[in-house]
Amino acid sequence: MGRNDEARHLGEDTLARRRRVLGEDHPDTLSSASNLASMLRALDEFQAARELDEDTLARRRRVLGEDHPDTLSSASNLAVSLRALGDAEEAREMDQDTLARRRRVLGEDHPDTMMSASSLAADLRALGEFQSARELDEDILARRRRVLGEDHPDTTQSAAKLAIDIDKERAVDLHDEEEDDWDDDDIGPEEIPHG
Repeated sequence: MGRNDEARHLGEDTLARRRRVLGEDHPDTLSSASNLASMLRALDEFQAARELDEDTLARRRRVLGEDHPDTLSSASNLAVSLRALGDAEEAREMDQDTLARRRRVLGEDHPDTMMSASSLAADLRALGEFQSARELDEDILARRRRVLGEDHPDTTQSAAKLAIDIDKERAVDLHDEEEDDWDDDDIGPEEIPHG
């Protein structure tokens, strides 16, 4: 049995035992479910992760409330699964709501709030909204530099994501310029193919 299979087996076993001993809605059971969903995502089993994320989020909303930090983590995890499955629009809706709640509950500069903003920027990139992603990533980078410092891994990751945004935005601009330069009226008779 490989290490990933072993980890998955342990995660499934732990979740089953906690469900049996503590009940479906116990916070420790829900933590185990969240951990297993993360393992499933790491194994590229995104549909199974999504299903577990959806169940965990529904339970945490009911037991802990909409704005509890664990509930917001579950919402963020579900958005990751949705994006991995190609549903960037639904992921964006989930991330927008989670970001708004984290801003209100935790504040703009909390690491979890900045993580939600970064996740929303990833949704925007996946939807081809590179300028919006860049603007959000610029804000995240500035906040992380101020709060965490230049050399913190989250700060350097934000810088890398901003570089991707800039590159993607530049590529779109170049493509648009090439389309603008192409005008059928500029083709002379000698350039029209004859068949």
